[in-house]
Amino acid sequence: MRPAAPRTTGPEGAVPVAHGVHWIGALDPGLRSFDVILKTANGTTYNSYLVRGTEGVAVIDTVKAEFAPAFFERLEAVARYDEIRYIVLNHLEPDHTGAVPELIRRAPQAEILLSPRGLPMLRALLGEAFATAQVKPVTTGHAVSLGNRSLAFFNTPYVHWPDTQCTWLPEERVLFTCDLFGSHFCDGRLFEDRVDDFRHAFDNYFDRIMRPFRSFVISALDLIEPLDFAMIAPAHGPILRAAPRDWLARTRALATPRTKAETAEKVLLIFYVSAYGATAQLAQAIHDGAEEEEGVRVSLFDLEGADIGPFLDLIEEADGLAIGTPTINGDAVRTVWDLLARLVDIETRGKMGAAFGSYGWSGEAVRLVETRLQGLKMRLPEPGLRVKLHPSDEELEEGRAFGRRLAQQLTGRAPPREIDFAELAAR
Repeated sequence: MRPAAPRTTGPEGAVPVAHGVHWIGALDPGLRSFDVILKTANGTTYNSYLVRGTEGVAVIDTVKAEFAPAFFERLEAVARYDEIRYIVLNHLEPDHTGAVPELIRRAPQAEILLSPRGLPMLRALLGEAFATAQVKPVTTGHAVSLGNRSLAFFNTPYVHWPDTQCTWLPEERVLFTCDLFGSHFCDGRLFEDRVDDFRHAFDNYFDRIMRPFRSFVISALDLIEPLDFAMIAPAHGPILRAAPRDWLARTRALATPRTKAETAEKVLLIFYVSAYGATAQLAQAIHDGAEEEEGVRVSLFDLEGADIGPFLDLIEEADGLAIGTPTINGDAVRTVWDLLARLVDIETRGKMGAAFGSYGWSGEAVRLVETRLQGLKMRLPEPGLRVKLHPSDEELEEGRAFGRRLAQQLTGRAPPREIDFAELAAR
């Protein structure tokens, strides 16, 4: 029977993972926030691996800087520094490269293998030491030998940084995937068939880290799925050895957007917050106008008091998004910013966006929302609609016309157009 809680103390030394492969990482049970964006109730692990062959060893990824002493202690338990032929960097985010500068100082003969897109980050990490380091960019199709073992590389960009790659050890059927298949879940027993249930952490990690890059995740899965792997060794969380293909299937399900209903209709979502009812009136007018256009399904949502999370799937499936906010103290209201902040968790590139709202004095909120939508790579075909105080009958009619134009942009009945930052600044 498993203990009631995860073990937050790690093994004393290196841990055998497969024949000739050891875990030499570190545990961080006290971590409660990762990269600001993700709560980590169970802490995390920084998984590093050492692969031994008849002609030397390779180190795959390292650990966060403050955990370097534990990393070096475990490394020294299974290898000498002069045996290290390769240092493989699957991803150069600081939680994986904190020990790299010191490792290179201790093993200057080692060749650093990384994707070509990682070179600028490695240069920044090493500073002056980059000039004397042994660096070799690798990509899909490249491999190196350790004698009786080899390492092959698969380029998997934007999973979740441009530099990410996977490393394949065919002789032991181990796939080292860095952040892919990772989870922030600290348990010193290390393997998924020994630790407590961490599915919630696995799914949450995908939702907050990988979800904005779903299309790239799917491409990566297509690339590695044909491999005959028996183990997936990620850089965070449990090592997956009991049923690794189940975790690939789970990731593919998470990465596959829900299928939109079999219809040619375009989907326009309108979200708003209204302080005194004026922005709500405008939202209703935009909704009514958009509904006049055939081929567009329009939905209207009042954000006040709503949980934002359930809207994310709807927004990701939608074709267009219009956001309404009053201007209060020269800004959009907090609830609207909360929604905009969560949009980084989904794919918004290329969706149509628009902003509208009522104001009393200066009316900056609409412009601020538009700027944020452009930052999310959405296209803005219509300048935002602003109304001072409560809308008149004429202004409500302009709201309906605004809605019609948005719908026409979605259906292709209007000429393609996109406003830019210069136009925003000039208004």
